[in-house]
Amino acid sequence: MRSEGRIDYVEITATDIDKTRAFLEQLFDWEFQEWGPDYYSFNDGRIDGGLQRDTEKAPAGGVLLIFYSEDLERDYRRVQELGASISQDIFEFPGGRRFHFVEPGGTEFAIWASAEEE
Repeated sequence: MRSEGRIDYVEITATDIDKTRAFLEQLFDWEFQEWGPDYYSFNDGRIDGGLQRDTEKAPAGGVLLIFYSEDLERDYRRVQELGASISQDIFEFPGGRRFHFVEPGGTEFAIWASAEEE
């Protein structure tokens, strides 16, 4: 059921959507539907979204998608094994810890864990 005023769809731009797709498939087991060479759609289990090819990287300081983890250290190692570079090492904030990374297609994301889980 859709609710007015709630985020309904997330669209991620990437200069290499094939690399971004492969990375997200391997990291989170997402499945994608191809809608031509410049667009893939996905559902992460809660929200629908898409990957759109763009000629330029998303600007630094734009919207940041942050994923939840039950094991931050595992995912820190995993994103590196999958070819991402760490753009901000693990740091603490009130309520938890997180890190930022740039995946092989050039988009920056973050992963966080709750202090209660650790």
